[in-house]
Amino acid sequence: MGVRLVVVDDHRLHAEALASALKLRGHRVLAAAAPAAGAAEVVVSRAPEVCLFGTAAPAAAGAFEPVARIKRERPQVAVVVLGPVPSPRGIAAAFAAGASGYVRHDERIEGVERALLKARAGEAAVAPQLLAGAFAELLNPAAQPDDEAQRLLALLTHREVEVLVRVAEGEGTRLIAAGMGIAPSTARTHVQRVLMKLGVGSRLEAAALAARTGLLDRAVPRQRTAH
Repeated sequence: MGVRLVVVDDHRLHAEALASALKLRGHRVLAAAAPAAGAAEVVVSRAPEVCLFGTAAPAAAGAFEPVARIKRERPQVAVVVLGPVPSPRGIAAAFAAGASGYVRHDERIEGVERALLKARAGEAAVAPQLLAGAFAELLNPAAQPDDEAQRLLALLTHREVEVLVRVAEGEGTRLIAAGMGIAPSTARTHVQRVLMKLGVGSRLEAAALAARTGLLDRAVPRQRTAH
């Protein structure tokens, strides 16, 4: 039985080519879209069984935010990431965001199809060597002191980085809203997302974690660059 899926990719031609190949193999492609940043909207509106999420830059900050949103709003949808292989921590970040699988961007269509079927069945769809590499590096965090800050920073969007910087500087919700030109309710939502992504329960904990890992030193230049 074919998989009911949507295909999103940073490159539209790639998305359409994958969709065509999978249709020929008996799968029902509900949509083929680009860029990958818009994946959540497509998934929410089409409600597939699986989303094939193609990204050209898995190590970029916020690359897997659409995956996290899909799992929040359509938790029953399995997401399989298709992309180049970043550091093992990059692969771990994809799974931390809620992905069910990770497939190399140069994988043959048969391999992609196997991953889709495994993900639909509730299994982890990742090559053993990729998974082994991710576990090996995660179990040895001391090898690269900056890895923790980089991993956390990669979970946040540019706007959330700015919110974190403001939280660390002691700004309250209204001050954050005024400084960013957004509504207090929106600022509050951003703060909650930052806390959730960092795995902490309060603003004070978020500020302490950012300072301890050196995240703030890297976040401030990035936040300024984004303006």
